[in-house]
Amino acid sequence: MSAHGLQPVRLVAADGSRAVIYPFGAHVTSWRTANGREQLYLSGEAALDGSAAIRGGIPVIFPQFASEGPLPKHGFARTAMWRVLDAGNGLPAVSERWDAASRVTHDPGSPHAPSAGFELVDSPATRALWPHAFRALVRVTLLPRALDLALVVENTGSASMAFTAALHTYLALDDAFRAEVWGLQGHPYRDSITRVPAVQDEPVLRVTGAVNRVYAGAPGQISVRDGGRTLGVEAAGFRDAVVWNPGMEGEGALGDMPSGDSRRMLCVEPAVVEQPIVVLPGERWTAWHCLTAEIRAESVT
Repeated sequence: MSAHGLQPVRLVAADGSRAVIYPFGAHVTSWRTANGREQLYLSGEAALDGSAAIRGGIPVIFPQFASEGPLPKHGFARTAMWRVLDAGNGLPAVSERWDAASRVTHDPGSPHAPSAGFELVDSPATRALWPHAFRALVRVTLLPRALDLALVVENTGSASMAFTAALHTYLALDDAFRAEVWGLQGHPYRDSITRVPAVQDEPVLRVTGAVNRVYAGAPGQISVRDGGRTLGVEAAGFRDAVVWNPGMEGEGALGDMPSGDSRRMLCVEPAVVEQPIVVLPGERWTAWHCLTAEIRAESVT
């Protein structure tokens, strides 16, 4: 892997917000809002040299979620080198590469918003794991108080293909074990810890330790309250949502998360898990994910 391929793309908006995306995995590793606050968790032990999947940020999960299938855990997209299509502060070439289908669920607004596009196409290495021809696109756009991601998967082969996917968002929190997740009431979920299916009866999910739930038919808007701030997790095109934290007892098994860091993060992610997406030859699937942050004045050290 070349050193050039490991150089991140950096986006800076007029209001001072910024984002960092590595072509390795088309992986967002940082999103700082205009007040300077980091909104995404990134492990201090994360590998940023391409030797392993990056712990934290927003990993792109495709074409398999977790270990639910024959592929390596979470598929190959997060450990593949994506091609940078274009990047910069509103370069026309960025928006021109995305047709109307990629903006069906959300219009990022100003054509001058800083954005970057990334492309992954099938190769002998991917076809050895997953025998399909495809083209995947990720677009990252900085908006006022928001980070917008679009994921597009196109079937360029002659046979239909089925896959699962997620944008595995690690939110940076003051104290995850006092956080509240709103918006999931009434939705069924399967709990990978208790192995017991259930329904979210309470209006709020209070995270007190390890949690690993897949909510089927999740709503397009979920909010996370962390102390005095609120983070919004919006999505369209994804059918499910995942809430995950390894808990203090699970940190050691990860191998790349410092002790105590489970209190500093919570994954709340849009996903397609329960029913795989099926894309016919020549067609495409598009999904959208937008993070919003309630801005408050605070000093940043």
